Amino acid sequence: QVQLVESGGGLVQAGGSLRLSCEASGRTFSSYAMYWFRQAPGKEREFVATISRSGRSAVYADSVMGRFIITKDNAKNTGYLQMNSLKPEDTAVYYCGVDPRYTRYMTTCDYWGQGTQVTVSS
Repeated sequence: QVQLVESGGGLVQAGGSLRLSCEASGRTFSSYAMYWFRQAPGKEREFVATISRSGRSAVYADSVMGRFIITKDNAKNTGYLQMNSLKPEDTAVYYCGVDPRYTRYMTTCDYWGQGTQVTVSS
């Protein structure tokens, strides 16, 4: 079992930045790729970014490419999503997930956090 706890969400103006954290406990964090998904009201959950188990490679959704950075610190059992140049359309609940598989086409992870709200005002 892996428990994930997200933090760092909040209200920010357009153009601002936030850093989300995802702290893991339980099994070895380095055994898992980490994912960030988001879900806006009335929309399906969508892929945002993923990072490999080692943290050496990452893939991003086109909508966040160049603005968001995903990182992973296996020594601290924590992953991060640095979000810059935020736009109102980034408003959503952000979820971190972990899974042994590392793929851009992940749809559901083995373990999920509870989510953290990000609201970007115009």
